[in-house]
Amino acid sequence: MIQVQIDEAEAKELYLQKLNERMKELEAETAYWDAKELKRQTCMSWNTIQDQFFYHPNFPKYKVGQKWYFPAKETKEFLLWWIRGKG
Repeated sequence: MIQVQIDEAEAKELYLQKLNERMKELEAETAYWDAKELKRQTCMSWNTIQDQFFYHPNFPKYKVGQKWYFPAKETKEFLLWWIRGKG
């Protein structure tokens, strides 16, 4: 008979490590966000976004047709800079 023992703490740590690696890969794949994704990422309504930082001259945004797009990496950097200034 074969008996297998698993260290649950080690298995959980390995699982979380692999999950974190995959999340970073997925983030790297996203080149830009649309307004819906910006709202999701910031947990803010569109009105709040417009009131708080949308019109800031350093906020990266591009309008293509009728839709706004935001470069993911630059937008994240701006949002971190912006929120640090609010503290």
